[in-house]
Amino acid sequence: MRFFISLIASVLLIHRTAAAVVPAINLWEKGAPSGDGNTTEEKVNVRVFPAEKPNGAAVIICPGGGYGGLVTGGEGTGIAVWLNKHGITGIVLEYRLPGQKRSMVPLLDAQRAIRTVRARASEWKIDPKRVGVMGFSAGGHLASTAATHFDAGKPDSADAVERQGCRPDFAVLVYPVISMGEKGHAGSRQNLLGSAPSAEQIKFFSGELNVTAETCPVYVTHPVDDKTVSVENSRLFYQALQAAKVPAKLLELPSGGHGLNGYKGPMWDAWQVGSLEWLGELKIIPAGGVH
Repeated sequence: MRFFISLIASVLLIHRTAAAVVPAINLWEKGAPSGDGNTTEEKVNVRVFPAEKPNGAAVIICPGGGYGGLVTGGEGTGIAVWLNKHGITGIVLEYRLPGQKRSMVPLLDAQRAIRTVRARASEWKIDPKRVGVMGFSAGGHLASTAATHFDAGKPDSADAVERQGCRPDFAVLVYPVISMGEKGHAGSRQNLLGSAPSAEQIKFFSGELNVTAETCPVYVTHPVDDKTVSVENSRLFYQALQAAKVPAKLLELPSGGHGLNGYKGPMWDAWQVGSLEWLGELKIIPAGGVH
């Protein structure tokens, strides 16, 4: 037991150290919108992990945490470091948690992150047409919401960031919460929408009800033995993607549970290899570069 506690502590220390040496960039320097016409002085940070040999692709990473916290280690900095090994710039989004009837703030942060990456694409050696989102658990819900709610930007805005579109070019969802209905995750729904959400809120934040032909290509993976977030979430989203003829792939894993055995092992490796191969097929990254 002491060995495992020590191991976990070491992993957390590594992630904290990695985050500490990567500068935080505040997305909302002139005030963060609350979704109701007001702004706050909250800082919303992204941390950019550039690849040593960038291929131009970038992924904005949305950690999980049930909209009650952020798992920025295994579902944040650890993912960025892995993406770097394959030439992909990893960008960890430390999005705001909703609470106090602010259900729109995570989505506003994700959209702003996408716009920011495109606005600074040249500086960060990124192709603005190869900017995707990746999310885990509730972060998967956020990524799926960003994939289904987007705009082309405001060309007449004085803010160069707001002139950029916020449609992701692709999305990778790992054991995601998708629905805010009965097959969704009660804790995430409570934290995002409160105890008595309206029918309009449930529809807006249920990814399977918002897929259109304009939705970006999506890779979804989910262990069938997930007791925290039912695999039905991923199945519903995949079915909606297929119905809209959106390029998509669903990888159902036979085991691993929520968190896939603590972000390690053959099930964890399977979705990572599979998603990279899929990105290669889409020509987002060079094909055959998986290692």
